[in-house]
Amino acid sequence: MSETALTKQETRTPSTTLERAKQTPVYTPVVDIRENEREVLLQADMPGVDETSVQIDLEGRELTIRGTYRPTAPEGYTAVYQEYARGDYERVFTLGDVIDRDGIQAVMKHGVLHLTLPKAEEAQPKRIAVSAG
Repeated sequence: MSETALTKQETRTPSTTLERAKQTPVYTPVVDIRENEREVLLQADMPGVDETSVQIDLEGRELTIRGTYRPTAPEGYTAVYQEYARGDYERVFTLGDVIDRDGIQAVMKHGVLHLTLPKAEEAQPKRIAVSAG
C-alpha cells in the first residue's frame, strides 16, 4: 500500500465525552486494507452492526468509523449465554492526498463494512504517448 493513501491511527479515547457517558465498551474493529492503481478497499469487521447503526465521518484528513451493537434475542427466545456484549466500535484513519474524498462509497453487509476509497485522477498512473518529432 502506498504510504500516502491511508494510514491508521493508534487507538485513542474518543474526544466527545457525551458519547462515552453511555458506559458501554468500545471495540476496535479489525480491518483489511487492499489497493490497486485506481482505489483503496477497506473492510472492517463489526459483528452485529447493520447499516442503520454505522456512522462514517470525514473531517479534514481524518476518516472515523463508528458502529453500535445492541444484541437482541429472536422473538420468543431469551438469552441464556452470550459472548458478544453490547458496545460500540470505533476506528480512525488518516487519508492521504491521493484519495478522492468526494468519491468514497460505503456498504455494510453481514457485519462487515466495505469502504471504497477511489484515488484522485492525478494520483493514478498514466501512460505518456510518444510521437515522432
